[in-house]
Amino acid sequence: MHSIPGHESSVTSHARSQALGATLVEMIVVIVITGIVAAAVAIFVQRPVQGYVDATRRAELTDIADTALRRMTRDIRTALPNSIRVKQSGGVHYLEYLQTSGGGRYRSELDSGGLGDPLNFTAADASFDVLGTGPVFTGQHVVIYNLSADEPGPPCPGGVAATASNAYAGDNRATGNGTVSAVTLGGAFLFPFASPGKRFHVVEYAVTYACNPATGELRRYSGYGINQCQATPPAGASALLASNVTGCSFTYATGGVTGQTGVVALTLQIEQSGEKVRLFQQAHVNNAP
Repeated sequence: MHSIPGHESSVTSHARSQALGATLVEMIVVIVITGIVAAAVAIFVQRPVQGYVDATRRAELTDIADTALRRMTRDIRTALPNSIRVKQSGGVHYLEYLQTSGGGRYRSELDSGGLGDPLNFTAADASFDVLGTGPVFTGQHVVIYNLSADEPGPPCPGGVAATASNAYAGDNRATGNGTVSAVTLGGAFLFPFASPGKRFHVVEYAVTYACNPATGELRRYSGYGINQCQATPPAGASALLASNVTGCSFTYATGGVTGQTGVVALTLQIEQSGEKVRLFQQAHVNNAP
């Protein structure tokens, strides 16, 4: 059998073309099938991935709200007894209290040897002994037997009749310095009432929490003066505790025969990208002065 010159090369070239053509078709089929499979997988994976993203966002919002409420609760538990007051003004919720740094018991009588420096409640006194180990402080406020946080009216708009032994009004609050054994006041001062438990408290400063859903912020104000009338907002530096706030409320109620127990109810709602969390927390307050 004789081959025709040029025919063999033509046949070989044709076979190669067919082989190459088949490979290209196979590649196209593979690409199409891969695209279909990828699209199907994407449809099934989309919802779990979106669910994970939503859960992560909810967890983040919950953490922000929980951290803010825990900070408020921790602060409220250091409040001077009967110093918590709440107000709503212009859609903003305010909670104010006087933060204590310590306290102790004052000497009310001379010791068995006729010695000591008891605190006098019949005439102005400038110093007194501390029973046990007292708090060390400089230039802070000494408060004895605080009974009220009411705004006196006048001068405060909407205030109530003046209440004695009110640290905001200042009739039971004096500036002083303390050592482990004694307290020295800035000047002679007459406290209106003695404490049944012979207790005194040391107040650092006033603190206000302000929640404004319009701006979406929860802020903490501190480092400002103690005012008879609750400032809304107070002057002074503020720190941002939470953003994206869309709702909040602060309420305070006292209980017991003499109102020596109190409960602060805090509600905070945070919303972002369609996700919303709303947390509620209560803080119990000991108002025994």
